[in-house]
Amino acid sequence: MKFERQPRFISRLTRDTLALILAGGRGTRLKQLTYWRTKPSVPFGGKFRIIDFPLSNCVNSGIRRIGVITQYKAHSLILHIQQGWGHLRGQFGEFIELLPAQQRIKSSWYLGTADAVYQNLDIIRSHNPSYVLILAGDHIYKMDYGPMLAFHEEQQADITIGCIEVPVKLARSFGVIGVDDDRRIHSFIEKPEEPETQPDNPEVALASMGIYIFNRDFLFDQLIKDADNPESSHDFGADVIPSIISQCKAYAYAFRDIESGHHAYWRDVGTVDAFWEANLELIGITPELNLYDLDWPIWTYQEQLPPAKFVFNDEDRRGMAVDSMVSGGCIISGATVKHSLLFSNVEVNSYSHIEDSVILPDVSIGQHCEIHRAVIDKGCDIPDYTIIGVDLKEDAERFHVTENEIVLVTPEMLGQELHHVR
Repeated sequence: MKFERQPRFISRLTRDTLALILAGGRGTRLKQLTYWRTKPSVPFGGKFRIIDFPLSNCVNSGIRRIGVITQYKAHSLILHIQQGWGHLRGQFGEFIELLPAQQRIKSSWYLGTADAVYQNLDIIRSHNPSYVLILAGDHIYKMDYGPMLAFHEEQQADITIGCIEVPVKLARSFGVIGVDDDRRIHSFIEKPEEPETQPDNPEVALASMGIYIFNRDFLFDQLIKDADNPESSHDFGADVIPSIISQCKAYAYAFRDIESGHHAYWRDVGTVDAFWEANLELIGITPELNLYDLDWPIWTYQEQLPPAKFVFNDEDRRGMAVDSMVSGGCIISGATVKHSLLFSNVEVNSYSHIEDSVILPDVSIGQHCEIHRAVIDKGCDIPDYTIIGVDLKEDAERFHVTENEIVLVTPEMLGQELHHVR
């Protein structure tokens, strides 16, 4: 059955909104995947970058004035946005501006999420928005921000926080929001030991998605106040929001699937285990995240590549992929790929076997290799007869092995220096 999507709120609300995507974080829990890149620029889903999801949400929602705030090792992120996001039309007031740390107000780099926005106040003022939508640049989800803006205006709120419902046992890892029956927020606590549950469901708590809608002038006042506080770490979740809840009209907007009314897909791929799992979820017959949804496309930089190719059909040397996703430019040459996701330009050579693995772009896998439950980083050249994911004790001596026994392999671990610093 095909469902009809509800009308989007592409209106005065979205046109009067400036989106700011916080994309400067290092993402240390992703270990060596962020050694040379910021977390939002990590590849995801076969052909995308993590940053493509909040950017696509903005464009699809009708929000076409966007600032991307960068800091940590932003070169690949900046290059990706320059290559793939130049289709907005400046003559119609549409833009994506890159806002690197440049000491516009202070003699320091960005000290926290709130400080990153504060240091760009003059730029925000120049765009004169009615609303400022602040987004994390490192989460995977599809969301129409229009209904949230409509809710914000309907409640005449000063701030509205996007939330998801999570089981209580998982809520300790999030900023947890306490609300009354009208969804007005009365508490906001980062990673509490005893999370407050929802009024109508004691099994779940409301967790912040890192999505905030502020009225412009209210935001300016709070950022200036926070900047003047020497005790603050200048972070939205840790400082600004907890300090203003009791003094303003703050509301929680529960993010739910438009068709089912149940909680919607949202993933924080902040660890290697979560990154591996979220990528392999896409292989399922009916995954929660539908990348084939023509009504809500995920936009990205499209490299011009030939179709994937599978060659050789001998009994012991058959090029094939089963229960997998294989991107353009890949060549499966007499090898077997099972339940895996291959990004662009991956070559797998004869007699090799890949299973339950995520292979990032531009990887070459030699002959007679065995790779199981692994994440292979971009640009790796895997030598012939390499075995990964079979003997974890041996793997731990060369690579990074996670708590869930996923093996992360990067070029540096193989002695292949892609980034020459000397």
